[in-house]
Amino acid sequence: MDIVLNLSDYYVLTPYVYPSTWREDGSLRQILSLLLVTNIGGYLLYFITTTLSYFFIFDRRLMQHPQFLKNQVWLEIAYTCKSVPLMSIPTVALFFIEVRGHSKLYDNVTDTRLGWLGVLGSIVTFILFTDMCIYWIHRFLHHKLIYKYIHKPHHKWKVPSPFASHAFHPLDGFLQSCPYHIYPFLFPLHKYTYLMLFIFVNIWTVSIHDGDYRVPWLLRPLINGSAHHTDHHLFYNYNYGQFFTLWDRIGGSFRYPSAFEGKGPMEEVLNKDKGSYIKNGYLRSSSHAQHAKEE
Repeated sequence: MDIVLNLSDYYVLTPYVYPSTWREDGSLRQILSLLLVTNIGGYLLYFITTTLSYFFIFDRRLMQHPQFLKNQVWLEIAYTCKSVPLMSIPTVALFFIEVRGHSKLYDNVTDTRLGWLGVLGSIVTFILFTDMCIYWIHRFLHHKLIYKYIHKPHHKWKVPSPFASHAFHPLDGFLQSCPYHIYPFLFPLHKYTYLMLFIFVNIWTVSIHDGDYRVPWLLRPLINGSAHHTDHHLFYNYNYGQFFTLWDRIGGSFRYPSAFEGKGPMEEVLNKDKGSYIKNGYLRSSSHAQHAKEE
């Protein structure tokens, strides 16, 4: 994060915002700057990635799904906008410790004996480490004593749009991001690589909420894509993983995506006009479903 902070200081904060008496390495100034940069950067990253996904990837026919809420997109955006500033507070605390030099981030590829091999290896271990940690954090958030207070708001979006990707309770969002921040305190990581990975994980978070259920056939058993995560929103206790299906398989929480079997949300939309919809693998008439709901 010191890369972003230094650039912000050089081009904006030092010449236009802070008085000359405020040193760039002062603790208070760094905290305030990190709060500013984290919030502005967070909103920009969110709105750019989600908007592009919404218009170019998301199948907007899903908005006709019976469980897609009225004005859901605006509700997702509003919830995210309220959560980001609160999420940023503990995040900035970790960024501040990092900026003060207490992490294992390094500046130059030549700073380690492994060179570029170390950079490539750290990308692999970062993804594997964070995938493992997020699985268990996410599963913990589904515990009956925790779920309704912290994680339930994110499951308000049964059929999510890309804008639901960051629509979390602030504590929920921070806890699930913790592995990304913890990694560089445990393992060496190149600073620019860390910045690129941070952008990547935000894009990935959007992608698993984008309603594009296509995954190359050979990767379907391995990759946790939008089809897997949509089933998590619909059925709750399955597919907690972030990048891969490995920990769901180990933890016994893997569910083969309904969309891959022709029983996903899009099939419900396509059958809606026929006066019926598909639910849990069975074709039921709308009247029967409504009767069951009323009972």
